[in-house]
Amino acid sequence: MASSRGAKFSSEIFYKTLSCGRYSEHGYSRGFYTAEIRRSADDSQCALKVFLRKFSVEVPASEQMSLIKQLRERTSAPIKDVKSSLIHCNWDIEAAQKDLRKRGVVLASKKSSRTAAEGLLALAQKENKVAVIELNCETDFVARNEIFQYLALSLAKLALGTEGSFQSQQVPNHFPVGPEHLEKFKLSFDHPKLHGETTVQSAIADVAAMMGENVRLRRGFTISAPSHSLISTYLHTSPQPGLGRIAGIVSLEVGDGNASLDVLHRVGPELAMHVVAAKPLFLTRELVPSEAMESEREVLKSQAESTGKSQMAIDKIIEGRLRKFYEEVVLLEQKFVVNDTISVQTLLNNLSKEVGSPVSIGSFLRMEVGEGIQR
Repeated sequence: MASSRGAKFSSEIFYKTLSCGRYSEHGYSRGFYTAEIRRSADDSQCALKVFLRKFSVEVPASEQMSLIKQLRERTSAPIKDVKSSLIHCNWDIEAAQKDLRKRGVVLASKKSSRTAAEGLLALAQKENKVAVIELNCETDFVARNEIFQYLALSLAKLALGTEGSFQSQQVPNHFPVGPEHLEKFKLSFDHPKLHGETTVQSAIADVAAMMGENVRLRRGFTISAPSHSLISTYLHTSPQPGLGRIAGIVSLEVGDGNASLDVLHRVGPELAMHVVAAKPLFLTRELVPSEAMESEREVLKSQAESTGKSQMAIDKIIEGRLRKFYEEVVLLEQKFVVNDTISVQTLLNNLSKEVGSPVSIGSFLRMEVGEGIQR
């Protein structure tokens, strides 16, 4: 209303000024100016009324709060941004939702360079296939958000369905499914705040906009096993089934295709938990790279020689410490965390006797959120 009164007042002054006699000296009559200014003033008033009607619709305060609440529930965007978009879109909730998404995409691209070392691992499994992905964010607060967790689980399910396309030549039975493999695939959502079909890349950008943080799919793997085998998993710090901060995956294989796998269902999860707790790097000592062994041997030799003992004693010290090194990094030589009186290899030997057929570990994987990211 203040704008309307100001415009009317200005028009009246403008009209009176141009209607005065001094404009006659240029050869124009007062009547000419009077008619022109009246028409100009009428046009201005008309345009002003259209502008006000378009951008200054009066919405009761109670209805404003209701619209803010509805849009907030739909998008999970910050209240400040929700209100700003509603005002910008003249309290049209559908238009405001589109506006928020446009703003969010821009905001997400600006935040994409920020470090995202928090997040969750999501795991999906069917038959003898397992997929695990790492979805990162900037804070554990966002990692606890239900929308973020829903996206992580959706990505794991998608990775599980596409794992056969991306076989790794370097690690048997492992299939990398990182962002370069998944971003162009489509996800179908059935969630109050995420619905419809969209690409993985767009879905991540939308969630990043909702959360107000950098969200990114960092990496993923799938593991497959032969038909007569068992893949066991364990998730540490799990907020809900299928999610956690550390994942352990172990594939147990049985020589006899007719042997019962019941006992493996009991021991498999314990071995997966062992992988999480003991942090093995290699399955057997033969898989330890020769460069790593030589480097470790040189370090141990230097330490042993500093004791001033005889060469025979030094050799024994080196061998003893190398055994300790293997026990730390080789899965089969580690002490079993559930029963540290036996090694993992001894556990497998005992299982073989119980099953009546050789039992072995085909492969294993340990993943932890944020590992290797410089914070």
